[in-house]
Amino acid sequence: MKLEGVFQKQKIMRKLFISLIPILLMSTYFFGLRVIVLCLINILVAVLIEKLFLVKTKRKISEAVFITAILFTCTLPPNIPIWISIIGISFGMIFGKMVFGGFGKNIFNPALVGRAFIYVSFAGDMTQKWQNISDGFIGGFSKYLSKPIDVLTMATPLTEFRNNGIENELWNVFIGKIPGSIGETSALLIIIVGIYLIISKTASKEIILSYLLCFLLFDGIMYLFNIEGVPSPVYGLLTGGVLFGIVFMATDPISAPKEKVAKVIYGITIGILTVIIRTYALFAGGVMFAILIGNIFSPIFDLFAKWIKTQRIKVVSR
Repeated sequence: MKLEGVFQKQKIMRKLFISLIPILLMSTYFFGLRVIVLCLINILVAVLIEKLFLVKTKRKISEAVFITAILFTCTLPPNIPIWISIIGISFGMIFGKMVFGGFGKNIFNPALVGRAFIYVSFAGDMTQKWQNISDGFIGGFSKYLSKPIDVLTMATPLTEFRNNGIENELWNVFIGKIPGSIGETSALLIIIVGIYLIISKTASKEIILSYLLCFLLFDGIMYLFNIEGVPSPVYGLLTGGVLFGIVFMATDPISAPKEKVAKVIYGITIGILTVIIRTYALFAGGVMFAILIGNIFSPIFDLFAKWIKTQRIKVVSR
């Protein structure tokens, strides 16, 4: 059976898939071959779930299912138990996508729905167990999983800042030589991929730029007023999965707004929410919850943007 006969052809999803390949390769170099194994398992589970929901219909499986599984994998700690990962991707596919009617009808980003569920259900495995970064010419390609870090002396950069007020060396944070989730550590690589997605018109520049400007401004103001738990703007931007979230999650073409004005409002909203949640909430993963909250208001932002457009037309017609 040819794959073309099983999956919907979705050009934008293929561009996203291409953009995620270097992320996965870099993650494998950092953390080991377990990254690929975990990703393949999540893809298989996601495809089976979507096929199960579509078995009585003539609809094909969306190629978006691969993107959902890969994005979900990239948000996980490298050593996450596989059974927890399966629970997460299953929950995200079922309750974040298929219960709404499948591709194109979901309100929330399904990868984030799955991640949020296991983030609060298995907090210890999601926030307290991390791996060292592999180095050398071959790096993690020569091992299944890199060595665990000393939990008493080191954590992810954002967690370490929240606990001890210590900022890691900015260069290491920038290139990704830090413990963290599979695909979220290398800010440099994410920025390069983000530029490609904007140039290829795959990701919304309105969402990305409005988010970045609002995040840096709001974080900067709080930082200047010495608000406890607020890192310097650049350090805050490079840590905690912010760049990965804004480039790959917030710009999801289904759960994000469609109108340009709405996209700007959406970016501003989740930018402010990210700073507030990561500063005052129990969990450090502010960007994840901010995007999910933003997904709720996406239809309202679109309606507001359309209303503004109609008012402009009325003014011009007069």
